[in-house]
Amino acid sequence: MQSKLSLLLLVIVFLNFSQSFGGSYNVASMSPYIRSIEALLEENDIPGAALTIVAKDEVVRTYTWGVRDVELQDLVNDDTVFRIASMSKTFAGTAIGMLVEESLLDLDRTVESFFPGMRLGNGYSHNKITVRHVASQSTGLMPHAYSNLLDDGLRFENIKMKVHQIPAVCKPGVCYGYQNVVFSLLQDIVETTSTMPYSNFLRGNIFEPLGMRGSSVGLEAFLDGDNVSRPHRLVQGTWRTTSTNSAYYSVAAAAGVNATINDMGVWVRAHLGAFPEVLSRAMLEEIHVPVVESSTRNYFNRWEGMESAYYGTGWRVFDMFGTRVIHHGGGVRGFRSEMALIPKENIGMVLMINAESNIMNEVVPLFVKHILSVKGGKE
Repeated sequence: MQSKLSLLLLVIVFLNFSQSFGGSYNVASMSPYIRSIEALLEENDIPGAALTIVAKDEVVRTYTWGVRDVELQDLVNDDTVFRIASMSKTFAGTAIGMLVEESLLDLDRTVESFFPGMRLGNGYSHNKITVRHVASQSTGLMPHAYSNLLDDGLRFENIKMKVHQIPAVCKPGVCYGYQNVVFSLLQDIVETTSTMPYSNFLRGNIFEPLGMRGSSVGLEAFLDGDNVSRPHRLVQGTWRTTSTNSAYYSVAAAAGVNATINDMGVWVRAHLGAFPEVLSRAMLEEIHVPVVESSTRNYFNRWEGMESAYYGTGWRVFDMFGTRVIHHGGGVRGFRSEMALIPKENIGMVLMINAESNIMNEVVPLFVKHILSVKGGKE
């Protein structure tokens, strides 16, 4: 490798060198995909990255590249903490699914019933918006409502006072409209239902039972770590560290989770069914069910092989190349991430980088296409 990444030493971590996964593949068959990711990182001189490929019962391979901070030159390793941005929504969706499974929460309960005096949006159907609608991005409210205020540094608790002003664009459950602020009402609903802080619920019911020791919620936990990745932006063609937007941590359900690549591998394995004592198969099936069809103006709608795109409960659900893919991506100042699993093939991946780069738009279709080509004996 000729890029700065190689000069800073490529760190390759082999975890559980398996002979096969999904019953159809061998480890060597993943090499072309790994090389394609490596090439993207090299060509764009990405400061640091972490990739894991997992099956339900094992970690196939985990790779890390580059540095946590271009100024300090400390290497990324498999315990380096990244901001996972909107992949946090998958934790919120799962938390909602767990509470429903325990009969503590009804998905069809109206959101306003949790917030006395609140009006959610300015539409006639404001009092018909349910937990299901919020968790599936189908509230009928104007997409990305008040995300601009988060960008400007305003915190969730202050923005909540404005939700009555959000324009309605359709009836609840009819159309897709991606949200950060409105989606994060789920953290309050989890807190009300479970009688504990949202971060404590995730820690006690997800992180600790799954052994996700490097995962946390919130800015303080991120800043207190001694192995955290710094955010980076391109400045006149050179990657520079940039500031952390703390406001997005206040929308914890939407974007407040921190995690290592090892932990995210566990998370994908859990959603492939590896830990039914924590996340039951029935609950996983429910939250992975499509609820509303996504609009056609998203980056993933341009992916090769995309046939249909939906939102489930905190997860995106795609049909690509004739197979079902469960997905979420994330992006916040200085970080991008992508996660995808193919339940039928018992395989999944996560890639996280400490930079804002559109190369991440390519990694999931490359993965799905590669897996299906291996299955078809084309590799």
